[in-house]
Amino acid sequence: MTKNWNRRSSGRGARTARLAATALTALLAVFTTGATPASAETGPAGTGFDFGACPAADELPAGADPGTWRCEVMRATGRLRVGGVDEPIDRPMTLTFAEGRVDGAYAQVFGEMSAEPIRVGGTPLTLTPRYGGYSDFESDDVRRGELDLTLAVGGPLLPRGCSIGAEDAEPIHLVLKDTRPTEVISEDPLVVSFGAADAEFAAPRTEGCGRLGGRLLDRVLDLPAPAGENRLEFDATVAIRPYA
Repeated sequence: MTKNWNRRSSGRGARTARLAATALTALLAVFTTGATPASAETGPAGTGFDFGACPAADELPAGADPGTWRCEVMRATGRLRVGGVDEPIDRPMTLTFAEGRVDGAYAQVFGEMSAEPIRVGGTPLTLTPRYGGYSDFESDDVRRGELDLTLAVGGPLLPRGCSIGAEDAEPIHLVLKDTRPTEVISEDPLVVSFGAADAEFAAPRTEGCGRLGGRLLDRVLDLPAPAGENRLEFDATVAIRPYA
């Protein structure tokens, strides 16, 4: 079972998603010997990746050997279909986390996730993906990884906290599967890309939008939407850096 330590951070905006393959461990061992430690604030020149949100070495779980751990930063675009919404994700979402092993078992520490609002058609409404409190990025033959998300709903007169799914109640649970195999983009620094999607998740009603606002929003957004009527797909690029 994956051990998951979620680190809360402030002042960095909405947090949201990346999914890493265990198979990359072998690539890491081959390609990252002698690389700069993950605690550095920015990625190597020209990569455009920022490692500043990586959990610090002292935030790794007890018993973790920093020499075997790494930080990963994912940037992903794609498409979101949920209820009556079907929109491209043109501006990259970014997700940062650390992973490694403790006593032989896969473990991870979540860092941060950020995403820009997604405009809903020609309406003033927006949906902003946010981290939903759970992630498991160890891949296997069945899936790339799992991630809980919420979608913050923005618009005129909507209260703060209005969202599709709630972290402490019913977040959107994703089980992502590969749509494109992992490809090595760069060996030094190690940068890979892959595609993943989930078309089987259910989308709940809105939460925290007020009695009238919630009813109207659910009608406008066609929520709740059962499994099979929603889809989230990612075209992801991931930069990987060891801690030591």
